[in-house]
Amino acid sequence: MDWLHAREAARRLGVGYSTFKQWIYQGGVRTTRTRGGHHRVSTAEVDRLLAESGRVARPRKVARPQDAPGIVALSTRNQLRGIVEEVRTEGLLAQVRLRVGDEVLTAVITRDAVTSLGLRRGQPAIALIKSTEVMIGCEPRPANRTGRRPRSEAGTRSKP
Repeated sequence: MDWLHAREAARRLGVGYSTFKQWIYQGGVRTTRTRGGHHRVSTAEVDRLLAESGRVARPRKVARPQDAPGIVALSTRNQLRGIVEEVRTEGLLAQVRLRVGDEVLTAVITRDAVTSLGLRRGQPAIALIKSTEVMIGCEPRPANRTGRRPRSEAGTRSKP
């Protein structure tokens, strides 16, 4: 589990640091305190707060086109950030369950999409909702030391 400083958590939530500290003091945010008395917030708690507010987390780093190929920005306003809970593949299709806060969203996408995105349990992903369609996406993965992108786990099937 990743832990964030209170200032970084506030930035990701799009609120001021002093506002976020008041939320902590009022008991609205679950934190852990260091030996020095500083608050640390889990990324899961930030995701929970984002889901409650209906907002999407601010990106940690703005990807430049030379950093990673693919889409950098989308016009879709309904974006739900969550964690992949389950991926089931069979034939040409795959069922992806995404946990967004306390809710679970299920999308049926192609097996090729699961393979190219490298979707697996526990991975952060974004559900893009446009009218009657739901799409699953994720931020580009960094290249390894050889400059190649890691191979996805093609042909694997998560246990039911």
